[in-house]
Amino acid sequence: MARIAPLDPPYAAEIGEALRKWMPPGAAHEPLVLFRTLHRNPELASRMRVLGAGLLAHGRLPARDREIVIDRTCARAGCSYEWGVHVAVFGEAAGLTARQVEATVTGDPEPWTEREAALVRAVDELHESAGIAPETWARLAGHYDEAELLELLVLAGWYRTISQLINALEIADEPWAPGFTRVEATGG
Repeated sequence: MARIAPLDPPYAAEIGEALRKWMPPGAAHEPLVLFRTLHRNPELASRMRVLGAGLLAHGRLPARDREIVIDRTCARAGCSYEWGVHVAVFGEAAGLTARQVEATVTGDPEPWTEREAALVRAVDELHESAGIAPETWARLAGHYDEAELLELLVLAGWYRTISQLINALEIADEPWAPGFTRVEATGG
């Protein structure tokens, strides 16, 4: 049971409209439990939506790279909920194989290209120290421009924040999304 219960329908008109904006048009699922929980504080939720939507829909990083960073960040933070939502909604569309999705949890270095391995390493270093080693930064800078590097840092930080929020609230995985156990997600 989550520490703060999500809103349940029927929603007030303004909340219903706000929740529709969080979901893609024609979504097959009800608004995510996370979104319904955030709307216990609608002003905070509206401010968070701007950054989250901007990173997903208007970012400079390729979708595949974005999802590797998000999935690895969520896995390292032990956030099965957000990891599962991203794997279910974006993983296949971003071209991630089942082995690569698993590697975002286990830390297996095998399925990654040199560029992708640098992303995973950067996420691991950010998780461990809130910093990136000079050699990892140099590898990243060989593949990304300054604007993309800034976005990568904000993306990892944003999903660390989202993971922390979900974990602290003890939000259970969405029933339609895959999950993992926290023990599995200690790789690196």
